[in-house]
Amino acid sequence: MHPHLLITGGTHRGRRLNGVVARRPICDEQGVALIIALLSMTLLLALGMALVMTTMTETRIASNYTSGTEAFYAADAAVERVMDEILTVPDWNQILNGSVQSAFIDGPPSGERTLPDGTKLDLSEATNLLRCGKVTTCSDADMNTSTAERPWGANNPRWQPYAYGPMADMIGTGTINSNMYVIAWIADDPSEDDGLPLTDGGAPAGCDPKTDPTCVNNGKGVISMMAQAYGPNGLVRTIEVTLARTDTTEMERGYTGQRGQDEQNRRARKAPVQSPGKALTHSQMSLASGGLVQTP
Repeated sequence: MHPHLLITGGTHRGRRLNGVVARRPICDEQGVALIIALLSMTLLLALGMALVMTTMTETRIASNYTSGTEAFYAADAAVERVMDEILTVPDWNQILNGSVQSAFIDGPPSGERTLPDGTKLDLSEATNLLRCGKVTTCSDADMNTSTAERPWGANNPRWQPYAYGPMADMIGTGTINSNMYVIAWIADDPSEDDGLPLTDGGAPAGCDPKTDPTCVNNGKGVISMMAQAYGPNGLVRTIEVTLARTDTTEMERGYTGQRGQDEQNRRARKAPVQSPGKALTHSQMSLASGGLVQTP
């Protein structure tokens, strides 16, 4: 008998040819190519999706890095702008109590601002977060509470919004192409021990400067500034600076991040600017000592 043919006398599945039913051999490979093709397409589809996801992730990482760098420099620009204006304010107490503000503002220091990506920024909430760590109104008790971030008690900074607005409006030429929104707050130096956060360098508690010549607040003429830049998708970059009024024409800056030798060289080359009530001096680099030499 043929190995692939079977003579049947009853019912049997298959194709009947003159009483003979033809059956496919066990080793028949028809349809295997379709299965292999489907598996190959599935594998290629998975690889393609992985490649697309990787590309999208890398693009987002690059975009976030670019936006973060832009936000940092926007906050730094706000610091420089505010420093130039503070030089013209003879009484820093007016800044600390909020009665004097920068010319760079876009309205009252409260209420919502709409960022370019459509998100909302509430100036009052942002200020309250700095003052007492919550978005609701801060009481004196809230601001005097010592915490890990605000350990100075009654000398905790009372941050006042001094300058704020879209980065593109910082200068009137309209040449700044940036979607960042910047805010600069000013507060008294928290290292003072006078218990007067709205007064610059008040007399230390328990002494009278009229009768005691040693009753001097070393924090007089020193204030703090915090600048923040807000960008898309909740991006925030912060720079905190300490400003000191000195007997020279410089504003000493204490950036929380080291700016390196380039910053020192830039400051050495910067032309002197006279502070109100201070003497104007000339600074030049000495090749002999390698430092600055000041002359009247």
